[in-house]
Amino acid sequence: MTRRGNDSGPVRVAIIGSGPAGFYTAEKLLKQEDVAVEVDMYDRLPVPFGLVRFGVAPDHEKIKRVTRIYEKVAGDPRFRFFGNVDIGRHLTLDDLRRHYHQICFSTGAQTDRSLNIPGEDLERSHAATEFVAWYNGHPDYTGCEFDLSAEKVAVIGVGNVAVDVARILCRNPDELRTTDIADYALDALAASGVKEVYMLGRRGPAQAAFTNPEVRELGELEGADIRAVKEEVDLDPLSRKRLEEDPDKETSRKLEILESFVGREPTGKPKTLTLRFLVSPVEIYDDGKGGVGGMKLVHNELYESEDGSLRPRPTDVFEDLDVDMVFRSVGYRGVPVAGVPFHERWGIIPNVQGRVIDPESDGPLTGLYVSGWIKRGPSGVIGTNKPDAAETVERMLEDARADAVLEPSSPDPESAERTVCGVRPDCVSWEDWKRIQAVEDEAGKKQGRPRVKLTSLEEMLAALKE
Repeated sequence: MTRRGNDSGPVRVAIIGSGPAGFYTAEKLLKQEDVAVEVDMYDRLPVPFGLVRFGVAPDHEKIKRVTRIYEKVAGDPRFRFFGNVDIGRHLTLDDLRRHYHQICFSTGAQTDRSLNIPGEDLERSHAATEFVAWYNGHPDYTGCEFDLSAEKVAVIGVGNVAVDVARILCRNPDELRTTDIADYALDALAASGVKEVYMLGRRGPAQAAFTNPEVRELGELEGADIRAVKEEVDLDPLSRKRLEEDPDKETSRKLEILESFVGREPTGKPKTLTLRFLVSPVEIYDDGKGGVGGMKLVHNELYESEDGSLRPRPTDVFEDLDVDMVFRSVGYRGVPVAGVPFHERWGIIPNVQGRVIDPESDGPLTGLYVSGWIKRGPSGVIGTNKPDAAETVERMLEDARADAVLEPSSPDPESAERTVCGVRPDCVSWEDWKRIQAVEDEAGKKQGRPRVKLTSLEEMLAALKE
């Protein structure tokens, strides 16, 4: 009996999404040697790299250098890129099944979770994801408007995204001029009226999701003094007991950093950043004109839940916080793909170790896989996607070795390309992307910046005609 990927031709794989999870999946597939594999990667935008391009903050250029690894993957002759192709709109799942033995969704978590409190929909109340995508030049968000004449801003959440938002709001404009921040965002931030920023965490400092390098950087900002509230940074009895029973160097170092922010004397910097813990917003007040006019907070205490985790619960202590703008960063969720199972409550595609599961039978759906945030939820940093992708690829290879794959009617690469170009004549190849990249890099060189991003589909496609 012939085996797909060995005697009877390569296993043809479609990866949907060109962010870190997609590229780590492709890298692992192409590096193994016992199963012949060819990879076609799809992205609905003309440009690759997903979270690295549109999520990593512009003042963190070193982190973006991870794309050098992805470029090496793309240089493999068994790899192709089809940008500007939206799966579910231009191509259906059935279209993919006609051309591929395996399909892996690596589409991330594209939407934010809501607070579900009164006033959340007022003007100047926004999702942090929108702000991040806006200042990073995501084509879908260039038209967003943020009234940065606001003087006092609350950032709800204490993960790395919340830290990014707070830091960008507190940066001096000159610090951002040497980055690849979108030009329109740089202009808006340069004219910003923001003077005070509050980061609000519902649990204690030991449970804060930000990483130590991220929070340490907040204490080194040229344009903002930082402070924290001693009573909120001091560990509660339950957290202290946990740390004594199970010492953790990273958590201990995090607490040391936060303690260093307590009692800091202001130095006269133009902005102030305050870190708060064990508080939750319960209402955003209307200023009488349909905009944010303040916020009501409840103080929390931690308790041990049935699953053993420490969770917050409200006390009877409340306070009002004087703010006129709000960014919520309280979690993210994936977006369903037509024809693919989706777990609404968890915001992921249901799976076991990367194999997509049929919710009715609880069995795996042949040929369908997931990696990254759409697989596990929005957790971890960019590098977390590498072992996550490796787990999925192991399942894919197991299935390929067992010939438990789809049976496409037209698996040849030329047939897939004809289908794509037939429905999307302006699809973007990897070579096309390199031309777009060259235009951005050249513009950046003239301004002393790493790149000047093209921020609309029209600009990106026009660059291919130059």
